[in-house]
Amino acid sequence: MSKNRAVVYVEPGKVEVRDIAFPKLINPRGRTANHGVILKVLTTNICGSDQHMVRGRTTAPEGLVLGHEITGEVIEAGKDVETLSVGDIVSVPFNVACGRCRLCKERQTGVCLNVNEARPGGAYGYVDMGGWIGGQAEYVMIPYADFNLLKFPDRDQAIEKIRDLTCLSDILPTGYHGAVTAGVGPGSTVYVAGAGPVGLAAAASARLLGAAVVIVGDVNEERLKHAKAVGFETVNVSLDVNLGEQIASIVGVPEVDSAIDAVGFEARGHGHDGAQHEAPATVLNSLMEVTRAAGKIGIPGLYVTDDPGATDQAAKRGSLSLRLGLGWAKSHSFMTGQTPVMQYNRALMQAILWNRIDIANVVGVKLISLDDAPRGYTEFDAGAPKKFVIDPHRQLL
Repeated sequence: MSKNRAVVYVEPGKVEVRDIAFPKLINPRGRTANHGVILKVLTTNICGSDQHMVRGRTTAPEGLVLGHEITGEVIEAGKDVETLSVGDIVSVPFNVACGRCRLCKERQTGVCLNVNEARPGGAYGYVDMGGWIGGQAEYVMIPYADFNLLKFPDRDQAIEKIRDLTCLSDILPTGYHGAVTAGVGPGSTVYVAGAGPVGLAAAASARLLGAAVVIVGDVNEERLKHAKAVGFETVNVSLDVNLGEQIASIVGVPEVDSAIDAVGFEARGHGHDGAQHEAPATVLNSLMEVTRAAGKIGIPGLYVTDDPGATDQAAKRGSLSLRLGLGWAKSHSFMTGQTPVMQYNRALMQAILWNRIDIANVVGVKLISLDDAPRGYTEFDAGAPKKFVIDPHRQLL
């Protein structure tokens, strides 16, 4: 077996499906990885984080194999793998983690110290995240398999629920992490900035955690219509109406208990004119305005250290004009960073298997073929209210 195809970044605005090497049990440093497995990819998702690279907003090199949201079947296991067997179907946390360093042992797998020579934290198919080959492919190598992989308990059930289970690799744990770190609990009022897949996953997670009301804000009417259809309150921040006033029209006061930033560094301004232009600090500043005193703000939206496409020199270095004084005065708590997927994915798997959360419907999962991936990127970038999921072997279409 030697053939493999994958989605690769070509240049800003362009991806292609190309032939690439069949994976081997070797890490990016050229060392044998007998702790790894080779997966036949069942599903692999297009993520908003991938879009940042494809838009040219990072230093991603031409030819980078994309894809950090992976679900697959084990077809080869290294000699040091003890708990997995050929034929197992598994979810792959997007964090690459060794399971051996201090932070992995503390379950902070988003900042593993051993999988990226440049800085803490690794991910598949992402710029500056350790050189791990991405999983928008037919086959992929996963290291430290015993530690990293979440095995589904029943193969037939996994296939039946695959549209939901594919969300375990990133967006559902990421949305859940945003809700947990925002302090969402029974009876909470919650505002989620962003009606894309992560924002909707955060909203669904808030509902799972017992929130009384979940409000989703965006500038995209089509995405807001979908959010409304799956049971959330919505506000359109492109309108010339203050966000607090819009929230007050729903909950009676211009504030919420918890707020979640599911937009990140490519945020646009509020109001009709502002929505036409990037304003990367707008979301965070608006969340400080509408979150009650001593409330919490979860920030699963992506922020980067380098943004060559930013609108000003400070933002190009990841520096934003935050009203930190407002947050300090209101005693807000903030949580940022990569989601440590393994803290949540097993419990969320159970929630899916026992029908406690209908995440595929909430985020609008749409299966496409590998050859259709470039079209999926284009439609997603245009704001389609969908979560595009690639089926590389056309086993599910």
